[in-house]
Amino acid sequence: MALVPSGSGGAPVIAEVEMNGGADQSSATVRATVVQASTVFYDTPATLDKAERLIAEAAGYGSQLVVFPEAFVGGYPRGSTFGFGISISITNPKDKGKGEFQKYYAAAIDVPGPEVTRLAAMAGKYKVFLVMGVIEREGYTLYCSVLFFDPLGRYLGKHRKLMPTALERIIWGFGDGSTIPVYDTPLGKIGALICWENKMPLLRTALYGKGIEIYCAPTADSRPVWQASMTHIAMEGGCFVLSANQFCRRQDYPPPSEYAFAGLGEEPSPDTVVCPGGSVIISPSGEVLAGPNYDGEALITADLDMGEIVRAKFDFDVVGHYSRPEVLSLVVDDQPHRPVSFTSAAEKAPAAKSDGTAKP
Repeated sequence: MALVPSGSGGAPVIAEVEMNGGADQSSATVRATVVQASTVFYDTPATLDKAERLIAEAAGYGSQLVVFPEAFVGGYPRGSTFGFGISISITNPKDKGKGEFQKYYAAAIDVPGPEVTRLAAMAGKYKVFLVMGVIEREGYTLYCSVLFFDPLGRYLGKHRKLMPTALERIIWGFGDGSTIPVYDTPLGKIGALICWENKMPLLRTALYGKGIEIYCAPTADSRPVWQASMTHIAMEGGCFVLSANQFCRRQDYPPPSEYAFAGLGEEPSPDTVVCPGGSVIISPSGEVLAGPNYDGEALITADLDMGEIVRAKFDFDVVGHYSRPEVLSLVVDDQPHRPVSFTSAAEKAPAAKSDGTAKP
């Protein structure tokens, strides 16, 4: 393992997992990298350029899987209240906050869309599985999402954050059960939850039920206590946990005249660290393989011995021999929920599959 400092739209093409399906990967070793770097805020083309440089660098170290932080494309609006502040008035929100949202909306991406096509091309060019945090735009609503790509340059599908946290609920919509995929890949079974979703026991259990082996946790939480959550999930799920967070300074955001930075008292200096990272890779036994890093932008890389999953499950298999389904069980509604549907269209075409559930 090493700590390395950093200097197509379309339908899913890899099936979601079926329990006990696929080849035995228990003897394989996977080299994985979590990216700790900041967005170029309000500049999505520049952010994509930066992403490609980082993917190329990770691929140069032999990485087969590259995981980016929450909202890397589109940006995490740290410090912004979008004009609401503490006292929220729906009838009279501040006009400045609406203008901030307009700029933030413009930096988001459509899925599918040209930015997704470019990200797919990057995955194909550098021959990596890519897990990318984005701000997704659908109509006039934004979602915090994770997109999945394979080394053949194909977009596989997405996960939308099911439950935004605190003020995130003002600017992001809520996902549903149709975008909680786990993909059965040659590296292992890969899925993701975003930031504080990882604190939701039933949502984690849904991923365990799909047999997740490489559990990606893009986040914006840099507190030391986050490490305890990541360690617990690795041991609970008997899986590798890859948590990627941004390292940001105030200067990585627009200047005060364009971007109000609340929550830190007076306006921070340009060099002030506003998110110190803490990206980490943890094994199924709870061992920290790489990180956490609080020093700056970095590529955090480790070799994952997939056989360790089997060894961990011998002690504790949360949805296997350690479950009690006659006492405790979980039902997941994995159908998309849409505010408007048209029966005439449904009669003419087969029902759309939920994202990430297509079979080969």
